Amino acid sequence: MEIRQISEDYSVTGQIALEDVAQIKAAGIKSVICNRPDGEQVDQPTQDAVRAAVEAAGLTFRYIPVVSGQMTADNVADQAKALEELPAPILAYCRSGTRCTNLFLAIQQSKA
Repeated sequence: MEIRQISEDYSVTGQIALEDVAQIKAAGIKSVICNRPDGEQVDQPTQDAVRAAVEAAGLTFRYIPVVSGQMTADNVADQAKALEELPAPILAYCRSGTRCTNLFLAIQQSKA
């Protein structure tokens, strides 16, 4: 798992495995956002399974699924709300981290 820092309190990564949660916690992450819809790939863990592992580690979890190539204004608003509400630092993941990065950039543009 490669964590890429986008801002002081926001990082992104590709799909996480359940065994990655210990590394995420050790990195000081306080919250995890899943931007990947369940079922995109047959071998990906469900958001429910990731949520259970994240919450068992004492971290906060939010599910904001974004269909690849179909980011909506609601997705951006939901992500912005999560960034305001969740304890930081926050790690967001999708298949590669691109959707999570694009959401962050769209939030920044909406503030300009």
